[in-house]
Amino acid sequence: MELHIARSALEDLQAIQAYYAEQDVPHIGDEYVAAILKHSEILEGHPDAGRIVPEFSMDHIRELIHPPFRVVYLRREADIVLLRIWRSERKLELPETKYNE
Repeated sequence: MELHIARSALEDLQAIQAYYAEQDVPHIGDEYVAAILKHSEILEGHPDAGRIVPEFSMDHIRELIHPPFRVVYLRREADIVLLRIWRSERKLELPETKYNE
């Protein structure tokens, strides 16, 4: 399966980097982003590796846990789309879109 990154997930990754840069440890942000992307590669061969997101209970919206982050993805027939990368303590919300189908 092919792995794609939605604009929302890309913005989340950029926000992670910006946060750690503001804390004067930009290398930490870069390391998190690289590790999250590397961890997400497992989905190409194992799209069900993540658990179903408890807030939604939908089989096609899943998440990998990469402490302290949740990597939320959409499992489709032909590909995987990373939707959000959020800190674990944040309540997860998705916009009303086709993802809720």
